[in-house]
Amino acid sequence: MFPLILVRVLFLALFLAAVYAVQRFWFLRAWSWIGTLSSAHWRYGLQAGLIALAIAIFASLLDPLLGHAVSHVGFGKTLITFSRLWVMASFFAFIAVESVGAIEWATNAVARLRPGSAGLEFDPSRRRLFQYAAGLAGSLPFLAATYGFASTRLRYTIERVDVPIANLPKELDGLRIAQLSDIHIGDYMPPDEIARAVEMANQLAPDLSVVTGDFVSSVGDPLYACITELSRLQAPLGVWGCNGNHEIYAGVEDEADRLFHQKGMRLLRARNTVIEHNGASFNLIGVDYQRDHMVAGGPTGPMLKEIEHLIRRDMPNILLSHNPNSFHRAAELGIELSLAGHTHGGQVKFEIVDHSVNPARLITPFVAGLYTLPMRNGLSHTPAANGSQKAALYVNRGLGTLGFPVRLGVPPEITLLTLRRA
Repeated sequence: MFPLILVRVLFLALFLAAVYAVQRFWFLRAWSWIGTLSSAHWRYGLQAGLIALAIAIFASLLDPLLGHAVSHVGFGKTLITFSRLWVMASFFAFIAVESVGAIEWATNAVARLRPGSAGLEFDPSRRRLFQYAAGLAGSLPFLAATYGFASTRLRYTIERVDVPIANLPKELDGLRIAQLSDIHIGDYMPPDEIARAVEMANQLAPDLSVVTGDFVSSVGDPLYACITELSRLQAPLGVWGCNGNHEIYAGVEDEADRLFHQKGMRLLRARNTVIEHNGASFNLIGVDYQRDHMVAGGPTGPMLKEIEHLIRRDMPNILLSHNPNSFHRAAELGIELSLAGHTHGGQVKFEIVDHSVNPARLITPFVAGLYTLPMRNGLSHTPAANGSQKAALYVNRGLGTLGFPVRLGVPPEITLLTLRRA
């Protein structure tokens, strides 16, 4: 326990140090520019405003540690939104500006090595070119963050995915499952947006609807309103769900279970149910958030240990598990299909020299979309059908956001999964 806590404290310290370094970079640049103004009144006024803004940004970032004192102020939520957008955009802008500076330095270094090119590195026109390039590169992250907040954050996409399932009876071929995940109701995900997503899911006419966790983000978020909107999901085989890690953090796992039941849905917490469709059956299993090595307190044993006795060998098994990192264990247990969320698809994704950069890869290899692993024959740990059968996982990108209210290259998702015989 102690080493893990130490790692988490170290990670937080490094994060705060990075935030401080980047903000200091921009603060000193702004302070230097203000110092060039000829009017003393403007200088003193802007310097005072800059100091106040810096204090407000850091107070907004520390709002949870301050008992949410900032968010309770009239303009506090707007300030928090601005601060989060600023911190994210300023970080990438810092990298962009410093990258241009590194290129300029390298160019000057090469120029100094060329015979007969003394003084070329001080060419004013080239210096202006790099200044313009730094300004352009530094402005792009701010434009992207604004676009990701104002435009793409709530631009839902429908992903239609055919999923080959091992051991699927022919009667279940074509079974349609609608999946929502990571709602995160709150300031950036109001109830009317959840209602819009629910309506879009209902228009897909699924046989079964599932919600794979994270209804809220933190203590005090309107869980009742979220589950009320989700209760409008329509599917002849019912609406089912599982808890995510934020239900644990907010301490509302039991309340979510109670509200699901009250609204005519079922939240599966280390429980299963056998569902019949077209004369055949499948086993639907659900678990609370499965802790892994990234989370304090777990795991004390293998993941999914509490559901081993729920797995059926006479019919396909479908698992609702918020954390996609449980997939390795699910494949070992012979679970044919796992449905997860948790990653938000990384929320931000961009390409650098044909390589995709996605922050979700820091916590899982299963970022978004469909994955397969060799499936084992239940608890025997022998390959099923000589290793030819595959267990499947689908990771939903989620509806809401967390931390930074931005999505870039990772639109929010409503999934329609169609089961196919492998």
